[in-house]
Amino acid sequence: MRDILFEICVGSVEDVVAAKAAGAHRAELNSALFLGGLTPSLGAFLQAKQVGGIEILPMLRPRQAGFFYNDMEYSTMVEDARLFVEHGADGIVFGFLHENGTIDAARTSEFVAIAGKSTPVFHRAFDLTPDPFDALETLVKCGVKRVLTSGQAPSVPEGLELIRELVERARGRIEILPGAGIRPTNVLHIVEYTGVTQVHFSAMTQRHEPSTQHNPAISFGGALRPREDMVDVISAEKVTKMMEALNANRN
Repeated sequence: MRDILFEICVGSVEDVVAAKAAGAHRAELNSALFLGGLTPSLGAFLQAKQVGGIEILPMLRPRQAGFFYNDMEYSTMVEDARLFVEHGADGIVFGFLHENGTIDAARTSEFVAIAGKSTPVFHRAFDLTPDPFDALETLVKCGVKRVLTSGQAPSVPEGLELIRELVERARGRIEILPGAGIRPTNVLHIVEYTGVTQVHFSAMTQRHEPSTQHNPAISFGGALRPREDMVDVISAEKVTKMMEALNANRN
């Protein structure tokens, strides 16, 4: 079996260290993973780059919800993207849609230009587009190098048929990166069935955060409230198990 590249979705510098220790090749650096991943701070990015030995690709997403941004939100994303690239980002991760869900080619092309020699990656906003094949061609024309997708399904195992067809249609012009619901128990089948050469996954666990114990009635979030005494972190053990699931079955 060909070598498979492992990209981990991370939410902190601590996660980057764990991902590297487990042998991951790339880290998509976010904040607020509970919200699907938002733009990390420049400080977190700079610290992540100092880890070394693993590619760091920051997320450009200023808020939760969809991907149709007003001018102020877009300007913020531009400034963040420029700062990340200036400070050595290996790539930038972004996604722009029109109100009707189609790819915003103008803004996408602008971000490809901002990326420069780093890798421009279009994230799972792709999974909201009404015509995935038209969207794929648009991304190719814009110069995007890689697209993250679950095959327009809630998880990759449910979107396998589309992912396989996207790989065939891409014909090497753009990389197809499957992400969402990939586990050690299904990763081998996903790789073999679709023909992808890389996978994106999270490997989250939690560690205890002791400072909230004296007043557990207090919460700092909204209606969907995560526990205040637990912190989501990457499990190096889970990353290792994912890699072993593939390596144990290589021909």
